[in-house]
Amino acid sequence: MLGILSAGIAPGLALLSYFYLKDEYGPEPISMVMKAFIYGALLVFPIMFIQYVIEVESLVSSDLIHAFFSTSLLEEFFKWFVLFYTVYQHVDFDEPYDGIVYGVAVSLGFATVENIFYLVANGLEHAIGRAVLPVSSHALFGVIMGYYLGKGKFSVSSKRKWILLSLLLPFILHGIYDFILVSFHYWLFVILPFMIFLWWLGLRKVKIARSLSAENVKSDINVSDSLHL
Repeated sequence: MLGILSAGIAPGLALLSYFYLKDEYGPEPISMVMKAFIYGALLVFPIMFIQYVIEVESLVSSDLIHAFFSTSLLEEFFKWFVLFYTVYQHVDFDEPYDGIVYGVAVSLGFATVENIFYLVANGLEHAIGRAVLPVSSHALFGVIMGYYLGKGKFSVSSKRKWILLSLLLPFILHGIYDFILVSFHYWLFVILPFMIFLWWLGLRKVKIARSLSAENVKSDINVSDSLHL
């Protein structure tokens, strides 16, 4: 059991550390990041219950609807809801890149608990595959969600557009990811290029968010200097 717990937790913490350490301008309080992680972890239970009811009642018969609505929309909406209502207005969310840190924390909290449950049920031999696909994909959906929430919070205009995109784009990407897994016979040949694209997109958003944070910090310094003149 210790091996399963370690294998289940390690990928999530490793990815969270990676994106956390990319924050060059006033890293977020560890306590706040871990709270976001725990909030994401707790989401597993209501989501699993809803998905169980959907399955038992046979409410979904189409692979497309299953991928986009009973999985993607359900999971991404709950993650977005927690992120928006517990982090978005928080005083520590004070630069664009912070959205990515908290988005990744919530997503990986969810992915970590889900990963542990899967490994308990199916065995430790699935640990590498789970780390490469579901855990890292959740992290990247969190990057994209957090990036657009950061844009929304620190943009002078179009706030609603960015906030809408922070839910819409992870929902679409997650739906495509799940649809590939459930509907393609040779899914591995499709999911690998898709994961490469996700990593490219996620790291591009990280780079842009870091640039926006740098501009935000410079702006704050200039304002502070002008007040002291």
